[in-house]
Amino acid sequence: MKALLLTHGSRGDVQPFVALACGLTAAGHEVSLVGPRATAEVACSAGVPYLPITDGPLELLNDPVIIEANQAQGRGLRGQVLAMRWFLRNRPRYVDVLADLVKAVTAAGRPDVVVFQSWLPAHHLSESLGVPAVPVCLQPGWVPTPDFPNPLMPARVPRAWNTVSYTFAPMITRLLYGPAVERMRKDLRLPRRRGRHNVLLRPDRQPATVLQAFGRHVLPGTPRYPATAHTTGFWHLPGPADWRMPPSLRAFLDDGPPPVYVGFGSLAGRDPGQTTRTVMAAIRKAGVRAVVATGWGGTTEQEGAGPGGADDVFFVDQAPHDRLFPRMSSIVHHSGAGTTAAALLAGRPQVVCPFAFDQPFWAQRMHACGVAPPPLPQLRLTVDGLAAAIRRSVSTPDLSRRAARFGEQTRAQDGVGNAVQVLEAEVARSGAAPRAAT
Repeated sequence: MKALLLTHGSRGDVQPFVALACGLTAAGHEVSLVGPRATAEVACSAGVPYLPITDGPLELLNDPVIIEANQAQGRGLRGQVLAMRWFLRNRPRYVDVLADLVKAVTAAGRPDVVVFQSWLPAHHLSESLGVPAVPVCLQPGWVPTPDFPNPLMPARVPRAWNTVSYTFAPMITRLLYGPAVERMRKDLRLPRRRGRHNVLLRPDRQPATVLQAFGRHVLPGTPRYPATAHTTGFWHLPGPADWRMPPSLRAFLDDGPPPVYVGFGSLAGRDPGQTTRTVMAAIRKAGVRAVVATGWGGTTEQEGAGPGGADDVFFVDQAPHDRLFPRMSSIVHHSGAGTTAAALLAGRPQVVCPFAFDQPFWAQRMHACGVAPPPLPQLRLTVDGLAAAIRRSVSTPDLSRRAARFGEQTRAQDGVGNAVQVLEAEVARSGAAPRAAT
């Protein structure tokens, strides 16, 4: 079969789709991936055919105003409203993404299935092509369940409202794209229909097949999802086969007890220099060795270097998590879905410092699963608090035992393989004649 994969966002939004593309290719299928220009290298280094489109809102990630808006999300309902007002003022950037997406899909040719990230209204494109549309949820927040509220909601809701709370995410995407979707449907000569803004519905208003790219074992209880929602397990992208650990990093790892890893992803804080100073002071106070990922919000090795830290801290620009994390004693991170999955896979204790979006949900889940101390929101990160959490993560046997157990469970799940089987079955049901890879 020929699969067209569509995604947008930071590295954490693109890398799972690269993993799926690799899985589909290994199974003998033809794949094209459409994503933002900024993360093209992630796909190219994995040998995945990639059609880059505009970065759109990604260009604003390090803008002071968007940083302030992101931070506002951690301040309750009022903060969420302020953040949404800013996003709506920049709606043209999202509309640009949609316009570029239409061009890329046209250039890619007709596939047998369109697989897309749930916040992209790409089901209209698959409808115009007459092929199945399969939305991908990288976090629980789209497919309703009565068992816990939507993690993307800005405020708590009564348990009786759990299912209703899942109207929040599609409502936001509808606001972001506005009338652009209606113009697109008109240009594609698609008729008006009820439920056209709901990515979980097919054109015939039957439930769409949905892929949830995370594991049930880290969710609260045993959530009840419809049969059309397939919770596959996390989609892991192995590091490049030709990657070799730099001799200096290997020497550091071999020269003492396992260090902690510290990395906060691609979202910048308001003062990355201050965050770096907090991290370095906490590392020294905790009395541990550390591997520190540079680059979050412009952090540099020079900013991080400080008295007493040079011998016990090693700075890395980037290294495959699957090669590095197993060598760590603990993983200190921002609790993005991708890094959370990699830490689980490695079976190491975690210290979670969420910033925005779905990160607070994953942070709470890691604590609830018993693999991390209570979350430390980056807005309130202190030297004493971070140092105490690091010491607890590396010296508490129960955390280590639970992390090892969750590592075994996570490694036992073939998330990508499960997703490939679902897509093969979906194309077979649709009646499309599967095409062999060329």
